Amino acid sequence: MDAATLAGAVSTVLFAAANLPMVLKAVRSGDLRSYSLSALLMGNVGNAVYTVYVLSLPFGPIWILHGFYLTTMAIMLVLYGVSAHAHRVAQRRPDTAR
Repeated sequence: MDAATLAGAVSTVLFAAANLPMVLKAVRSGDLRSYSLSALLMGNVGNAVYTVYVLSLPFGPIWILHGFYLTTMAIMLVLYGVSAHAHRVAQRRPDTAR
């Protein structure tokens, strides 16, 4: 393994490890109020466009890192949608616990 591939592999593990706790917390709690819908949408669109570039590269650590980003950003967007929907439903429901 050459130095560039080794650096790519190490940085992939570090970037994924840095983002994983945030994603796991969001998945466990379902609380995404601190996230911006526009940031999640732009991140997903950016990842989709960047995929064209990544697919033009030979298989390597960047494919794994990009796959991680694609997956986690998509999960975060879906969770945001589910959370927002649940919040809207809860707001419409009359308070019966009086």
